[in-house]
Amino acid sequence: MLIKILLVIVFFAILVGVGVFSHKQANSVDGFVLGGRNVGPWLTAFAYGTSYFSAVVFVGYAGQFGWKYGLSSTWIGIGNAIIGSLLAWILLGNRTRLLTKHIESRTMPDFFGTRYQSQNLRITASIIAFVFLIPYTAGVYKGISTLFEMGFGIPYEYCVIIMAILTALYVILGGYKATAINDFIQGVIMLFGIIIVIMAVLNTQGGLSSAVSKLATLPSDANPAENGSFATIFGPDPWNLLGVVILTSLGTWGLPQMVGKFYSITDKSAIKRGTIISTIFALIIAGGCYFLGGFGRLFGMPPTLPNGRLDFDAIVPSMLETLPDILIALVVLLVLSASMSTLASLVLTSSSTMTLDLIYRDKKSKKGEVIEGSIDDTVAEKIEHRKVVVMRVLIVFFIALSLLIALNPPTFIAQLMGISWGALAGAFLAPFMLGLYSKKVTKGSVWACFVWGVGLTAVNMLLGNPFSPINCGAVAIVGGFVIVPLVSLFTPKLPENDVEEMFSCFKQK
Repeated sequence: MLIKILLVIVFFAILVGVGVFSHKQANSVDGFVLGGRNVGPWLTAFAYGTSYFSAVVFVGYAGQFGWKYGLSSTWIGIGNAIIGSLLAWILLGNRTRLLTKHIESRTMPDFFGTRYQSQNLRITASIIAFVFLIPYTAGVYKGISTLFEMGFGIPYEYCVIIMAILTALYVILGGYKATAINDFIQGVIMLFGIIIVIMAVLNTQGGLSSAVSKLATLPSDANPAENGSFATIFGPDPWNLLGVVILTSLGTWGLPQMVGKFYSITDKSAIKRGTIISTIFALIIAGGCYFLGGFGRLFGMPPTLPNGRLDFDAIVPSMLETLPDILIALVVLLVLSASMSTLASLVLTSSSTMTLDLIYRDKKSKKGEVIEGSIDDTVAEKIEHRKVVVMRVLIVFFIALSLLIALNPPTFIAQLMGISWGALAGAFLAPFMLGLYSKKVTKGSVWACFVWGVGLTAVNMLLGNPFSPINCGAVAIVGGFVIVPLVSLFTPKLPENDVEEMFSCFKQK
């Protein structure tokens, strides 16, 4: 216990120290939100990866989908690496960096407002982002606290509160730069941690071949007379597995906290290096998490909830609780690293969105240029400082709000994430991505996609989730790519000259 406590104290001290170190660079809006748009490939790639994978994946998704699909759940991790990282960086990275810098966009809602010349779109997008990032944050809290409770015996409620306070502290102090540096440190811990944990867990089952052989003897849930489906390449339910791959891989392309990483990277060469680093990171972390979760059935039945359903969130902790204390300490650091980096990204995204897109909206021309008012430098500096102060206050508010949900979570971790990602990516992904490549996307089609993504998720929730939030989210994401081009055919186009001027940034050497 002493070793575990000392490791965690050192870990927290480093995080807060980085926040203090980065404080001077976080006094302007660009510095606080984007790190001055001067963040290199290693920090950006690790920031992307650690924001992607948290306790939601390690505890919630790995446990639930490893139980349902066995070793075939590893495809989710592979999809996260190929689609969610490699293709995302190739297709979105450089174009996002160029266009957002050209139109002076700092957030995703700001992109919608400027690219489609509608302040109402900007306001609506910021509200959608703020509302639907909350359940995801609550899911992260729940996952991290479940393992912390297992490793230290501290009640769940105290764990959640401690995580909230410490995350708020270093984000408020250092903004995006502190978050990116800490993400790199946390990413290194995650890389070493997941490899060691997998080896240790498999060792308790007699090694890899022995564990796979045991898994192959287990009967299928759908057909108890059939053995071996949990050890096959596509598992017992490939179609539902595909829905999870789509949501968790393609969904990241439309999440404000993920796309925002491309706003701040330095140049095109950094994008190329970041693509490779991010993909390898995702393959090891996500592939490792789901591969580990695939062996969950070898550790007995998980406990049941009061409603009689299996507690999927307890599967991974039950796999780890038999490990030596030093390895449990490593697991706690692994999940702390994964989760606090994600929390930091979420709260920074939410506070910056609310501040810049609702409270202090810059007036812009139709070409996206900020219209300067007749104020002197001293007044402008005071306004800039006030924006940063408001963002810091809103970080506290957002953390407190998500903390209330986390203290009484309504459903499983995976479902919380499904609701959040389904609504956000369903509403944002198609108009964002198509808006980077096509000059024909209209304002009306963006409104239609917002209604589609949020509406489908909300109706499914109100009806008691007749379709799982995972599959509902996957349908919302794919459907957006039909709705946006279709509605664009019948709605008014944006002024051609304005769109041409925006897209001129892609022609510059």
